[in-house]
Amino acid sequence: MPGADKDLLLVGASRGLGLALAGEYLKRGWHVVATVRGTARTALHELAETAGGALEVESVDINHPDQVGALRARLASRTFDMLFVNAGVKNDDRETIADVSTEAFVRVMVTNALSPMRVVETLKDVVLAHGTIAIMSSGLGSVANNANGNYEVYRGSKAALNMFMRSFAARHRDDPRTLLLLAPGWVRTDMGGPQASLSIAESIPNLADVITAQEGKAGLQYLDYLGRSVPW
Repeated sequence: MPGADKDLLLVGASRGLGLALAGEYLKRGWHVVATVRGTARTALHELAETAGGALEVESVDINHPDQVGALRARLASRTFDMLFVNAGVKNDDRETIADVSTEAFVRVMVTNALSPMRVVETLKDVVLAHGTIAIMSSGLGSVANNANGNYEVYRGSKAALNMFMRSFAARHRDDPRTLLLLAPGWVRTDMGGPQASLSIAESIPNLADVITAQEGKAGLQYLDYLGRSVPW
């Protein structure tokens, strides 16, 4: 079976795109360790009950570096073919940079840009030498494609994430691992909303195919769910 004997560490999988990714990789024969925040029961726990031991659920809040460090310690003896970091929050869609409160701005920037990179920095060594480190970005993170404003704080957080990942790649330019920033498209989830143009089924299987196609290619790419390069 394609993907058999491969291991995925998926950070952020309690719902939406992360949950769908967990399910997709289980279908592909991977063993998945996926995380949720807190101890409450989630749809991921329900999925684990049907996965025959192929899905393990861990708890970590990526906005707390001590919890990320504790997860690293728990995984100290293990290695993974891929680390996928999926994290995203947003403020009120109607707010511009002129309107947003400092508190809301900091929450979005920390969760969407700083914390995912802290996860990468902390957990990178559990990824095999020719494995993949992927982060869920967004097409809204493209500076070049921003022709109409809107979603300003969210855009800024994803653009910052992209820049930080480029810096990570530059500092590890001799690393043979595949580095990916992924834009899943506008997907109908709790976050994307009911007006989004894509279903989860139209996004996530394609996104997984894109990741598979990039296996073994060193360096950083910013790609959408159809494998197209997104302008920085």
